[in-house]
Amino acid sequence: MTRDHSGKLSFREKFGYGLGDAATNFFFLSMILYQQRFYTDTVGLTASAVGWLFILVRLVDAVFDPIVGALSDRTQTRWGKFRPWVLFTGVPFGLLFWAAYSVPNLGSSGKMIYAATTYLLLMMAYSANNTPYAALTGVMTSEPRERTSISSYRLCLGIIGQLVITTLALPLVDKFGQGDSGKGWSLTIAIFASAIVVFNVVTFAVTKERVQPNPQQKTSFKSDLVDVFTCRPWVVMFFVTLFVFTTLALRGGSLNYYFSYYLEQQKVADFVNAIGLASISGGEPSWWKSVLNLFGLLVRPDGSNAASVGFSLFNVTGTLLQIVGIFFSTTLSDRFGKKTVFIVGLGLTTIVTAVFFFVPPTSIGTVFFLSALWGAAYGPTIPLLWSMIADVPDYSEWKNSRRATGFAFAGVVFALKAGLGLGGALGGWILAGYGYVANTAQTQHSMLGIRLAATVYAAIPFLLAVLVLFAYPITNALALRIRDELQERRKKYAATNA
Repeated sequence: MTRDHSGKLSFREKFGYGLGDAATNFFFLSMILYQQRFYTDTVGLTASAVGWLFILVRLVDAVFDPIVGALSDRTQTRWGKFRPWVLFTGVPFGLLFWAAYSVPNLGSSGKMIYAATTYLLLMMAYSANNTPYAALTGVMTSEPRERTSISSYRLCLGIIGQLVITTLALPLVDKFGQGDSGKGWSLTIAIFASAIVVFNVVTFAVTKERVQPNPQQKTSFKSDLVDVFTCRPWVVMFFVTLFVFTTLALRGGSLNYYFSYYLEQQKVADFVNAIGLASISGGEPSWWKSVLNLFGLLVRPDGSNAASVGFSLFNVTGTLLQIVGIFFSTTLSDRFGKKTVFIVGLGLTTIVTAVFFFVPPTSIGTVFFLSALWGAAYGPTIPLLWSMIADVPDYSEWKNSRRATGFAFAGVVFALKAGLGLGGALGGWILAGYGYVANTAQTQHSMLGIRLAATVYAAIPFLLAVLVLFAYPITNALALRIRDELQERRKKYAATNA
C-alpha cells in the first residue's frame, strides 16, 4: 500500500538524519580545503598533475552516479530503498577516506598511481553513500516546508561537522606529525573516518521512508533519463550545483595557499596571539589553554604553525556565521521564496568572494571581517540548494506521473562531484600556469595566481549560478499546489491497492 506523509517529523529523526551530513562534511571539507595542498606539498605531486588527476578521475567516475541512482530507485527491502545504502557503504567510505590521506613509500610514479586509485575509489564510495542519503530528503515527508526544515537540520549539522574539521584538521596534523605531515594527515583522518562510520549507522537507525511512488509505475532507465533531462527544474539545479561547487573547491583549495604564502605570517601570528591563542610560556596554564594545546590550537613561540591556526580560525569565523544564516533560511524563504533568497544570498557572496583580492597581506583583521560577511551571506542559501532539489522529483512526478527520486539526486550529486573535480583542477592548473613551486618562497607572479584563484576567478562560477537560478520555475505557490495534487493521487493509489 502506498504511504504518504505531510505531518511534522520528530526532532530525533531530523537530528539523526543531519548526522549523516556531518559525516559527509568531514570528507567534503577536507576535499575542498586540504586535498590539493596535501597532494602538492605533502605527497609531492606537481600542481599541474593534481589538476589533471582531479578532472580525469571525475570523467572515469562519471558513469557511476546514475548507476547508483538507478539501483537505489529499484532497491526493495524492509528498510526501504535508500536507507540500506547509507548503512552498508559507511565502512568502505570511512576506510577509503583514510587511505586517500595516507602517503605510501613509493616513487613519484607510484605515488601518482596510488593517489589516482584511492581518489577514484573514494569518490565512488561517496556516490554510493551520499546519493541515497540525499534522496532520503524526498521520501521522509511530502511536505515542502518540512523538507526545508530537514534540509536546515542536515546543513546545520553538516556545518557543525565542517566547523569541527576546519578547526581541528591542520592543528592536529601539526601536532601528530611533529614535522612529518604525512604521518600527521594519516592519524588525523583516521579519527574523522571512524566518525563517518558511526554517524552513518545512526542515520540509518533513526530515519524512515514514507513517500512511495505509484506501485503501478513501470521503471525504465531510459525513461528515467528522459524524465530528468526534460525536467526544467532539474536542469537548472544541475548547473547551479555544478557552478556552486566549482567555486567552493577552487576558493577553498586556493585559500589554503593564500594563508600560507600571501598573508604576512608574523601579522597572522600577532592577530591570533592577540585573541588569546599564544603558546603556553611558563607557569601553570589555564584549563582552556590546556585543552586548546591538546588539539594543537595554540601558536608556537616560533610562529611555525601560525598559518595552520590562523586558517582554522578563519574557517571557524565564516562557519559560525553560516550557521546563523541557516537558521534564518526557512523564515526568509517562507516570506520571499526559495528562489529569491538563493539569488540574493549567492549574489552577495559572489561580491565578497571577489573583494578578497584587494586585501593587503598585512590586513589580517579585514580578512577575518570578510570571512564573517561571506558566511552570513552564503549561510541562508545552503539548505535551499537541497530543499529545491528535493522538490524536483515531485515536479517530475506531477508532470509525468513517474517518480525517480534516487536518479534525480544522482544527477545532482554528479554535478556536485564534477564541480569539486573542476574546481580542484582549475586550482591546480592556475597555480601551475602562474609558476607555483611547493614549499618555497613564491615569486610575485605565482603569488598573483594564488590571489586570483582564491578570489576573482573563484567568484565567476558563483555569478554563473546566480544567472542560471533565474530560470528555476518552482515558486512557493506551485510547490504547495504540487504537494496537494500528488497527495490526492496517492490516496487514489492507496484505495486502488487496499
